[in-house]
Amino acid sequence: MSGHSKWATTKHRKAAVDAKRSKMFSKLSRIITVAAKTGGDPNPENNAPLAAAMAKARSYSLPKDRIQAAIDKAFSSAAGANYEEVVYEGYGSGGVALLVEALTDNRNRTAADVRAAFTRAGGSLGATGSVAFQFERKGEIVIDKAKAPGEDDLLMAVMEAGGEDMEDNDEEFVVLTSPNDVMKVKKGLEDQGIEVTGAELVMRPLTPMVVSVETAKKVLRLVDALEESEDVQDVFHNMEMTEELDAALDA
Repeated sequence: MSGHSKWATTKHRKAAVDAKRSKMFSKLSRIITVAAKTGGDPNPENNAPLAAAMAKARSYSLPKDRIQAAIDKAFSSAAGANYEEVVYEGYGSGGVALLVEALTDNRNRTAADVRAAFTRAGGSLGATGSVAFQFERKGEIVIDKAKAPGEDDLLMAVMEAGGEDMEDNDEEFVVLTSPNDVMKVKKGLEDQGIEVTGAELVMRPLTPMVVSVETAKKVLRLVDALEESEDVQDVFHNMEMTEELDAALDA
């Protein structure tokens, strides 16, 4: 069992996410619309990107009617914005690498927002490829420990479902999968009676970087600033969220 996850940093920003729930819901709706349109099918059973987008939306409690409305929008005859996926790469405090994934209908606006956030935080926006090689795409499935079977039994279930690894992150277990298998593994776990809290695709650092508490705080402030943009969907970093760092940030 390894020990780093995007979810390990999520709890430190939970209050900020709760305070921006409306903006978060708008972002999730946009992800669903784009996934439905890209996959060309409103049925998540036939559209893996849509299934993953819906699973992520449900993990943030996006209401069912808003999920359906986002799907319907993708196939509506009414003209709407055409969103494209854009990835920005850069460095924050202490040389921490960051990947910023966005969905935008205006590249100039989004680039300006992202560049401004990096500049204000003392970071730097890099060229394409300057950071991406330090990350790999993975699926993450989150399971609440309070509702999970014993660790050994859960690990056996994960292997049976086709998962690659499992992490122990305080109150949660995080199951790792290949990008293409995340929904298959999620279903395999649910078929075994295991309740899943959330599932999504993430970019995980190949070599997590140990940083000081002060550096971590600066980087997380940059992450929050980047997520202020309605176009930014996800921000990933390569900080190692150690137990000591978790405790210091919680304090």
